[in-house]
Amino acid sequence: MDTSLHYYFNQLPDPRIHRNKKHFLIDIIVLSIIAVMCGAESWDSIEMFGKSKKDFLSKILKLPNGIPSHDTINRVFSLIRSDKFEYLFAQWAESLKDPRISKEVIAIDGKAIRGSNDSYHGNSAIHIVSAWESSNRLVLGQIKTNDKSNEITAIPELLNILDIEGCIITIDAMGIQKKIAERIIEKQANYILALKSNQSYLKENVDHTFFRQQPDSINETVEKGHGRIETRKCEVINKLDFLDEKEHWVGIKSLLRITAQREINDKKTTETRLYISSVEADAESFNSFIRQHWGVENSLHWTLDVTFREDAQRKRNGNAANNFALVQKIALNLLRKEETKKMSVKNKRLVAAWDNDFLLKILRI
Repeated sequence: MDTSLHYYFNQLPDPRIHRNKKHFLIDIIVLSIIAVMCGAESWDSIEMFGKSKKDFLSKILKLPNGIPSHDTINRVFSLIRSDKFEYLFAQWAESLKDPRISKEVIAIDGKAIRGSNDSYHGNSAIHIVSAWESSNRLVLGQIKTNDKSNEITAIPELLNILDIEGCIITIDAMGIQKKIAERIIEKQANYILALKSNQSYLKENVDHTFFRQQPDSINETVEKGHGRIETRKCEVINKLDFLDEKEHWVGIKSLLRITAQREINDKKTTETRLYISSVEADAESFNSFIRQHWGVENSLHWTLDVTFREDAQRKRNGNAANNFALVQKIALNLLRKEETKKMSVKNKRLVAAWDNDFLLKILRI
């Protein structure tokens, strides 16, 4: 029984020499994805899962020489070219999107995988930039930053492998770069970029504009829950007559000021954030767009840390850490797209491990 995983990841080049191929590459990849989806966190546990579910897995995988050993799985994921895996992952994730959802907000944000830090060999933890689509609740792509690079160079690479036409791209302060704004517009998308000290002149200019000019629209929302009250006031300026050097930012149409006040146990804190955007909309819409951006923290990074224990993963050989991070995101996407059971991702993993029929539903078989 073939799955969408077979269709897309069968295109991944096999890095092994011929005489070492006792197991099909696609078998190793799909086995690992299913095992992680059911709770596996290590190469050993993937092998153990495979052996305990061999009869079931034989309906999906070919397994000419049985279940591969944990050493084999480790070696294969260390060798797989991450750039090819990332490209195919983006294509596969695109196929999961609901075509009825338009004007998606895609949040781009970076995160370090702390367990990949190898101080003995002088290798720092890998840093991964991910794209999160809030309406579909899907990870659309990831790129590992190079050792001598950072998010500024990784973000354009990620944009290149994503289909973002018609979408709104939201990026935190690191992404406030003229070339990134240009690339987003070139791909017929729009941007909302946060301003911080890395663009101090522009930030000061936008800040002064709000003092000299009345906002064109204002919206305020109040959210209560978990013992806290959060008030978010969004102010938008669409007329940019007083903004200096706006011609350097392709497509710029709006300035935003978000004032967030949080009250917890009678203690109040206030934070003000500034943004530029190529979207021309009112404050109510922008308040929603910015709110959706933070889903990358709450629905992606938090879930990977707490449910998948991503930071505890100590995979350091070759490309293993980056490739295993992709396996976890594939598993998360599949679990999120299964909607017949209303339960947490953590509980879905448990049920998938126990119930083969539910596991087949997740795999869309």
